[in-house]
Amino acid sequence: MDIKVFLSGGMNESNWQQEVIDFVGKDGFIYFNPREHSLLNPSEYTMWDLFYVKNCDVIFAYMQKDNPSGFGLTLEIGYAAALGKQIILIDEKSASDKIFEQKFKIVRESSSVVFDNFSDGLTFLKKLQNGITSL
Repeated sequence: MDIKVFLSGGMNESNWQQEVIDFVGKDGFIYFNPREHSLLNPSEYTMWDLFYVKNCDVIFAYMQKDNPSGFGLTLEIGYAAALGKQIILIDEKSASDKIFEQKFKIVRESSSVVFDNFSDGLTFLKKLQNGITSL
């Protein structure tokens, strides 16, 4: 049975979502990638995002240090936590922004597992593929 992963986080030029897919691979995974829906209307992309948060198994949430707000990621993690979803959070921003860190603690505490760097989060997600890590 494939693990359905929602990719939550910034939509900047880095295209980190594709890095996740390339590193982890598609064998055993189905990805819900908001970068691919091409929706511009906030009510439409919010509905799309929340629909796929509801229908995924795992949220892979990446709070990059240059993400200006993280509001969308915060909404998606909150909704996922309320639904009892497993949440992998990579929080790179808190280490460099102490005010943000203080306010983001509730999001970190709502997550199943938290990493401070992208590489560790990728490695953890990949372990799910082989059943090495149980959540």
